Amino acid sequence: MSQTFLPPEWLKQLCDPYAVLGISVSADDRQIFKRYHTLAKLLHPDRYAKSYDSDEELAMAIFSRLINPAYEQLKHRQKRLIAIAMLRSDARVLQQQALCVQSAIAEEIMEMSAPQAELFYEEAIACYAEAKYKSLHQSYQVTQQIRILNLVYLQLQKPDLFPPQKTVRIIPEVEIKPIELTLAQKTNVKPLLTNYAQRHYQRAIEYVRLANWALAVQELRDAIKLEPNNSNYYALLGLVHLKQKFVGMARVYIRQALKLNPQDSLALKYAHGLKIKPGENTDPKSMAKALSIAALLSRFNEGKRSQVKC
Repeated sequence: MSQTFLPPEWLKQLCDPYAVLGISVSADDRQIFKRYHTLAKLLHPDRYAKSYDSDEELAMAIFSRLINPAYEQLKHRQKRLIAIAMLRSDARVLQQQALCVQSAIAEEIMEMSAPQAELFYEEAIACYAEAKYKSLHQSYQVTQQIRILNLVYLQLQKPDLFPPQKTVRIIPEVEIKPIELTLAQKTNVKPLLTNYAQRHYQRAIEYVRLANWALAVQELRDAIKLEPNNSNYYALLGLVHLKQKFVGMARVYIRQALKLNPQDSLALKYAHGLKIKPGENTDPKSMAKALSIAALLSRFNEGKRSQVKC
């Protein structure tokens, strides 16, 4: 692979800008913006300054020729709707021509109920996104897998599930205006500590009340990243998986909640039904797999996947 440009087949990935960024087709403005800035940091040249291979130039090429164009398309709602329409068209072509996508993960999601498919899809995307640019040279294959998942998911969804993508806002936006402080004020300012993990947790509670399992999982995953030892987050995540009948995943999270806090009321409420014994320890390997969604995807990672061309 040349270090100065990307192969034509890589550039064709822009037919699915969602796959390029590594986000779900239901992502809203906030999620798209957050993912773009994550990738900007991940692919920044400074990360490869001490590299002795072509990674620095490859990272720059990926960001300038793939990430930037994909973000430019998705940050505008009208262009986003056009992208969804084109992906739906590709999904219909696959369906009408009876082309079987030989992907175990695609076959798995097609056998699920709509709520289960929704949660599984969001978690699969999160898992792929986490691994997507860890190896720059493997990012093409990961993007292809995300595209397959997007097309299969869109086959299962009704068109009215993607209106002009109005975001359900749990916390209203507040315009923050800059304030110029005097020197005396600046020297007496005490930092205001914000518990962002609790914000994610509170939003997750609201999403659970709305039965929006995918967004609840996303908020709880973010909360756990910030506070990995809070039993409340694991207990609620276990409940969300239990509601979707992912009993194995629910058991892992409830068990971890009880490990962190044996008196966690929510975890205790469901422990008996999940056959979790008091004081039962969590297998660290199982916990790591659950956190990365590997428990759902590990059986699909063996062997080569077929690729869906643009």
